[in-house]
Amino acid sequence: MRAVVVTEPGGPEVLRWAEVPDPEPGPGEVVLAVAASAVNRADLHQRQGHYPPPPGAPGWPGLECSGTVSSIGPGVEGWAVGDQACALLSGGGYATKVAVPAGQLLPIPAGVDLVTAAGLPEAMCTVWSNVFMTAGLRPGEVLLVHGGASGIGTAAIQLGRAVGATVAVTAGSPDRLASCAALGASILANHRDDDFVAVVLDATDGGGADVVLDVIGAKYLARNVSVLAPGGRLVVIGLQGGRRAELDLSALMAKRGAVIATTLRTRPPAEKATIVAAVREHVWPLIESGDVRPVVDRVLPMREAAEAHRVVEAGKHVGKVLLRV
Repeated sequence: MRAVVVTEPGGPEVLRWAEVPDPEPGPGEVVLAVAASAVNRADLHQRQGHYPPPPGAPGWPGLECSGTVSSIGPGVEGWAVGDQACALLSGGGYATKVAVPAGQLLPIPAGVDLVTAAGLPEAMCTVWSNVFMTAGLRPGEVLLVHGGASGIGTAAIQLGRAVGATVAVTAGSPDRLASCAALGASILANHRDDDFVAVVLDATDGGGADVVLDVIGAKYLARNVSVLAPGGRLVVIGLQGGRRAELDLSALMAKRGAVIATTLRTRPPAEKATIVAAVREHVWPLIESGDVRPVVDRVLPMREAAEAHRVVEAGKHVGKVLLRV
């Protein structure tokens, strides 16, 4: 088969479309003939040498994909050769085939085509596990999403709105903020020009955000604590703004707040299967009803993965950048 391999740590130019060994399904696994994958920020970090795949995962990037089941390992139930599915992966999605635990497969939602479905698993599982399963967002609360125009951001806006939360976002341009507003965000802060703490506190009459979904990390830590409502929950899922910062515990205690840091990629398969099952139960009906929709910025051929990485690094896209086989 073929895959987009990383020849050495570096820029997008180190990605190569190359021949690699075909995967074989192990116990509890299926092999998907990949139709498409999607570019996630973690893929860029892996390409740069900062985020190696976990043990047992393929060496090439790709945290999600869609495709058709081509073979099945021992012990798999509920899936057959020829079934179409999308999947949450530990890696290896930038390829023509990938082996995946059956518990990390999802059916293609009604009304979504096979290629578009490639951009659903990572964002929906990340948002549902962090905002709802971990932070417990409730109707009537305020959700602040940093990077609102990203794949994760566009998913978080829609899911927050769908459960009856007020959604605040940060983004880096008026056009991207307008896209967030069209998806249901009602509090908008341009992170280049605005103080998001002041914007959110003003819009909530000083109440603040009950849940903050943060991809920035160290750079925003102090301000994220400042923007929390009493009893607020800050969930850090990315480190685009650094990994080390000083935390004022007295400020956090005054808010009776919580700071939670999580990852999805390195969780055990059983935990991922639990998350995937929850997404299938709670999110898939919202997609099939049209209340939540996939947001795709563009689709490129998989052999042009380097260009797709450049697009994501530039940070001007809205939603997902997909790679079609």
